[in-house]
Amino acid sequence: MNDVTFIVQPGGSLSGTVRVPGDKSISHRAVMLASLAEGSSEVRGFLTGEDCLCTMNAFRAMGVQIEQPEPARLRVHGVGLHGLRQPAAALDLGNSGTSMRLMAGLLAAQQFPTTLVGDESLSRRPMRRIVEPLRSMGARIDTTEKNTAPLRIHPAPGGLKAIRYASPVASAQVKSGILLAGLYAAGRTEVTEPEASRDHTERMLRAFGVEVEAEAGRAALRGGQALAAADIDVPADISSATFFMLGAAIVPGSELLLRDVGVNPTRTGVIEILRRMGAEIELRNPRQFGGEPVADLLVRGRPLRGIAVDKALVAAAIDEFPAVFIAAACAAGETVVSGAEELRVKESDRIQAMCDGLNALGVTAEGRPDGARIVGGRLWGGTVDSRGDHRVAMSFAIAGLRAEQPIRILDCANVNTSFPGFAVLAAGAGLGIQVHS
Repeated sequence: MNDVTFIVQPGGSLSGTVRVPGDKSISHRAVMLASLAEGSSEVRGFLTGEDCLCTMNAFRAMGVQIEQPEPARLRVHGVGLHGLRQPAAALDLGNSGTSMRLMAGLLAAQQFPTTLVGDESLSRRPMRRIVEPLRSMGARIDTTEKNTAPLRIHPAPGGLKAIRYASPVASAQVKSGILLAGLYAAGRTEVTEPEASRDHTERMLRAFGVEVEAEAGRAALRGGQALAAADIDVPADISSATFFMLGAAIVPGSELLLRDVGVNPTRTGVIEILRRMGAEIELRNPRQFGGEPVADLLVRGRPLRGIAVDKALVAAAIDEFPAVFIAAACAAGETVVSGAEELRVKESDRIQAMCDGLNALGVTAEGRPDGARIVGGRLWGGTVDSRGDHRVAMSFAIAGLRAEQPIRILDCANVNTSFPGFAVLAAGAGLGIQVHS
């Protein structure tokens, strides 16, 4: 998986109208909940990235019939809460932490054993944060000595019991895994968080007819509720749109329209951060896609300035920080990020990967335990290692718009996990990118 290299020519600007693929988080959840519903659901705008395909194939392996009449359209014939069947082999979830943590909660309630495995990167990611609360519900889950995958999940004697869990981290994956387990638990399951994480699971559960209590930093539901089939429209992924927002924002004079972008308030931290740095981002035509707020984003390039990133925005922008690091490198002055230690346990240690890459391009970037200090300056060009992290790779690709020499980005194959077609779409908008295999 490490034989794809991006080579980006310096300069240029982004312009025109772009529609990025469907939201990854929502695509995962749509397949999961449609599979557990009673009746047939249609999912439109499904992301065909490798992560979401792993989720789809896992449910097919457990007996769910999923038709794909078009690449981005699924017809899922749900089997109900108790209709899944034991898979013939371990479920391979590739690079998808969302799949593994959410499915751990769901499968902990089943009356058959399952094993969840992933690629080298996923097998390094921490699973204690989801395994421990599930064990407190009565789940039987084995991990490695380092609390990583493979996860071996056994039927829980007597079933699961409801809990009230105070999560030490704001994590939508942890919260969602517990809520999915709570669907099978007797009583009321509640999760509280130090800050509000993304709420796609709560919104989509409601779309499938489940009563959910939700407010900032808290979500709860009662077990035993059946899911009714529903049709889901998946908005364009704001995390994918972020790379294009970044590209337009860092080149003064650029103007780019991004269509149908999901602007769930638990996900729009990156918009606020870029605005505080001086970017002009206008939300047009606000509307709803299946309970999710959507808008068209008009981005105009303006000179950026360094800021101290407000810790209150970190949870709502956690996946977008590689792009924020590039914006900081292109801004006048110093940018300081803190309260973002979660970046160290993503697909890579994103703080280290971004700081190393920026230093290789001639920008001063100092990693700290929970963030970084970046001094904006000239991007000379050079070679950076994405460490197999899709968001790191795409962020450095966009940095080429402000570079003075070509940027060569190594280990980019995993871009297909979240954004298939990124290079083609970016080239069409004005980025001088070539893909070498």
